[in-house]
Amino acid sequence: MIDAARNSPIPVMAMIRPRAGDFVWSPTEIRAMRADIAAIRSAALSGVVLGASRPDGRLDTETLSTLLADATGLSTTLHRCFDLTPDPFEALEQAVALGFHRILTSGQAVTATQGIALIAELHARAAGRITIMPGGGITPENAPRFTALGLRDLHGSCSVAAREDTVISGFGFGPAERRQTSARLVQALVTASKGE
Repeated sequence: MIDAARNSPIPVMAMIRPRAGDFVWSPTEIRAMRADIAAIRSAALSGVVLGASRPDGRLDTETLSTLLADATGLSTTLHRCFDLTPDPFEALEQAVALGFHRILTSGQAVTATQGIALIAELHARAAGRITIMPGGGITPENAPRFTALGLRDLHGSCSVAAREDTVISGFGFGPAERRQTSARLVQALVTASKGE
């Protein structure tokens, strides 16, 4: 997939996440993440989206420093491990100090619309030092709520149901509903993010 992304006509930020679940990584998982960053650099992709947590939910700044050193020269986004931190303002300052370019967050809520008050406060406290990128249920319909706050980088899946397959899900091979990105929804979200 990294190799296929090399030929994308738009910049690609690749997620560095070796497994589902929490963001407390083992030494083996950290080695895999570092190898993924090297592959992304080799493929000349635009950047990486990554995160690492301590068992108490705080950012694992030691692991993040190592990963960010490997990602020097790439655009870097701290992913939603941020939403699990016990003190989002401490995590904001840590992300700035580490040198991240942006933070992807739902405002520590299930959806960004539910967390919009915290997102607004994070944006104000960031004061241009780092970009706050709302994500989690962002749609063309609710995007204006975020752009009105001065937020321009928005994260949305823009996905639609592609098909249902109860046989596959019955065997545990995948979810019952497969989703795919809708070009129409992507264009609508881009338009909404520009305030058009």
